[in-house]
Amino acid sequence: MNIMDFNVKKLAADAGTFLSRAVQFTEEKLGQAEKTELDAHLENLLSKAECTKIWTEKILKQTEVLLQPNPNARIEEFVYEKLDRKAPSRINNPELLGQYMIDAGTEFGPGTAYGNALIKCGETQKRIGTADRELIQTSALNFLTPLRNFIEGDYKTIAKERKLLQNKRLDLDAAKTRLKKAKAAETRASSEQELRITQSEFDRQAEITRLLLEGISSTHAHHLRCLNDFVEAQMTYYAQCYQYMLDLQKQLGSFPSNYHCNNNQTSVAPVPSASSNVIGSSALTSTSGLVMTSPSNLIDLKEGSGSRKARVLYDYDAANSSELSLLADEVITVFSVSGMDSDWLMGERGNQKGRVPITYLELLN
Repeated sequence: MNIMDFNVKKLAADAGTFLSRAVQFTEEKLGQAEKTELDAHLENLLSKAECTKIWTEKILKQTEVLLQPNPNARIEEFVYEKLDRKAPSRINNPELLGQYMIDAGTEFGPGTAYGNALIKCGETQKRIGTADRELIQTSALNFLTPLRNFIEGDYKTIAKERKLLQNKRLDLDAAKTRLKKAKAAETRASSEQELRITQSEFDRQAEITRLLLEGISSTHAHHLRCLNDFVEAQMTYYAQCYQYMLDLQKQLGSFPSNYHCNNNQTSVAPVPSASSNVIGSSALTSTSGLVMTSPSNLIDLKEGSGSRKARVLYDYDAANSSELSLLADEVITVFSVSGMDSDWLMGERGNQKGRVPITYLELLN
C-alpha cells in the first residue's frame, strides 16, 4: 500500500466517522436516539469552567477599559502585542493637562499668584500622570496577563478536550445504536467489538477532561492572588494621588482665587482656601455662592471712625490700581470708608493706600 492509498482510506474513514456523528447528533436533537449522559460531577466541572471563562472575559475587558478608556489606544496596544512589539509611549491625559497648566502659568508669569498656582497644579497633574502610568503597567503585568493567559491558554485546552469528549460520546452512542439494529450474528459481534472500543475511548477522554477541569480550582486560587495584587496597585495609586493633592492644597494656601464683579463697579472680596485665623467665626453664604464673613469686631470698626492695625494672613495681588497688594504676615493700617462694599476695607502702608479684602486680614487689638 502506497502513501496515497493510505491517505485516501484515512480520508474515507474520517468522512464515515463524521457522517456517523452527524446522524447521531441529529437524531438526538429530534428525540429519535438515546444519549449517554455525563456524570453529575463532570457536568458540574464543565459548568464551573464555562462560568469562569465568561466572567474572566468580562472582568478582563472592563479592567482594560478602566485602565485605558480610549478604544483606539486599546486597539493599537492589541496590534503591537500581537506583533510582539512594544507600543510607542504617549503622553496621558493628566500629563497633558499638567503641561498645559505649566505653559499657561509660565505665560501669565510665575511671579503672579495665578501663574504660580497653575505651575504648581501642573506639576502635580504630571506626577498623577506618572502614577497612572505605573498603575497601568503593574496591573497589566500582575492582573490582566494572568487572566488573558487563562482565556487564551488553559481554557482553549479545556475547550479542545471537551469537544473531543463530545465526539467520543457521539461515537459511543452511534455504536450503541448500530448494536441495537444489528440482526445477523456476525454483524452483532462486530458491533459489540466496536462498542467496547468506543466505550474505552470515551471513558479515557472523560478522565482526561475531568483532570483538566479540576484544575479550575487552582485557577481561582491563582486569580485571587492576582486580584490582591491589583487591589494593592490601586491602593498605592490612590494613596499617591491623595498625597499629591494634599501637598498641592497646602501649597495653594497662599494663592487664593480672586472673584471680581464688573457690574456697577462693585467688587466681591476673594475668599482664601484656608478658614483658620480668618476674622470672626461666623460665615454667611451670599446668593452668588461666595462665603462672606461678618465678625463683630469688623462691625465695630465700620461703625467707628478710627483706624486699626491688621495682620495680613495671605499674599494678595492687587487686581487694579484701586487695590493694595499684600504680603503674608505684614502689618498694615485699615479703616472703613463710607459707601465701600462690606467685603472690603481701606488699607494703608506708608504712603501707599488702596482697598484690601477683609478675608485676608486679622484685626489686632
